[in-house]
Amino acid sequence: MKLVGLVSVCLVTWCEITFGDENGPVVVEEGSDVILPCSLSINIESKLFDWKKDGQKEVFLYDEGHHYNKDRTGQDEQFKGRVSHFQDELKHGNASIIIRNTKVADSGNYTCAFPRLQPSQIFHIKLVVVKDRSEENIPGAASAPSITTLDMTKDWSLLQCVVRGASPKPKVEWQDSSGNILPAKEPQVTERGGSYDIILQTTVTKTDNFSCVVTQEEINHQISTVTYVHISGAASKPSVTILDQTEAGVVLQCDVQGASPKPKVVWQDSSGNIFPAKEPQVTERGGSYDIILQTTVTKTDRYRCVATQEEINHRTAAEIYVPLNGPQTETERDVQRDSSHSDNLIQKT
Repeated sequence: MKLVGLVSVCLVTWCEITFGDENGPVVVEEGSDVILPCSLSINIESKLFDWKKDGQKEVFLYDEGHHYNKDRTGQDEQFKGRVSHFQDELKHGNASIIIRNTKVADSGNYTCAFPRLQPSQIFHIKLVVVKDRSEENIPGAASAPSITTLDMTKDWSLLQCVVRGASPKPKVEWQDSSGNILPAKEPQVTERGGSYDIILQTTVTKTDNFSCVVTQEEINHQISTVTYVHISGAASKPSVTILDQTEAGVVLQCDVQGASPKPKVVWQDSSGNIFPAKEPQVTERGGSYDIILQTTVTKTDRYRCVATQEEINHRTAAEIYVPLNGPQTETERDVQRDSSHSDNLIQKT
């Protein structure tokens, strides 16, 4: 969920930056779980962040490893036992929380504050919890939308959501599993006697659960359908190059592009031994990963860059021959190669 800076106020001894949610409120159905997003671009394991509702109710507090679900007191009774954070994501700056079994009373304005940062930062998120009225047979209330996969490749899937006979006109959106609203094509709307049929298409590029959410605020009604999409994103042949050659050895670089899920990339010598390498350079784009891994070799050998995605049982590798003991012979030139192969992972015995 994209957040946009609204206010920046700085005095001699105090400074605060305020962010608002430009995508509008987070809307969920009563009884469901909801993720309220909040994140920075730094490691926050040793930081403090404080979630509050309507400026006063304590929702969740994290302070350098201590929090309400561990050893801190002060959480409002309304949220006890229902709120948790993402411990493993703190190192990536993720301060989001999940509220389970939401109630209509949870609706309100939430803040996620980092008071000790300089400048301090605060994020604002509005939560709307609507009552499940799907069984009340309300005239015009939208029924569960239908979802169809219109087209797909190894890199993307085109999804279509269809809503029929809704009145009043509903708001239709695509969301990922975190509640983020996805870009979509212009909706196709047909009106017949005051009832609306709506078709909304979106293209997704990562493996996730995606929801088509239909909201009719005038009658306090919301309904959704979820579909699971798997984008294989199997890593293709790594690109292996020689960056430099010095007295200390030869610098090799391996480049893996557009892989999903995130692969493990290693250098190996001809005996299969994993070779020491620099810290990988990782870039994430829409759930796909580009990884660059460099190593320095000091002896003549064949070296392989191996990319492994255990989740989809896929491995691919590129091999290069590096001569370091004097001029290269004709035989050595014949065996030098840069090839790739893909094979299934061998189960451990």
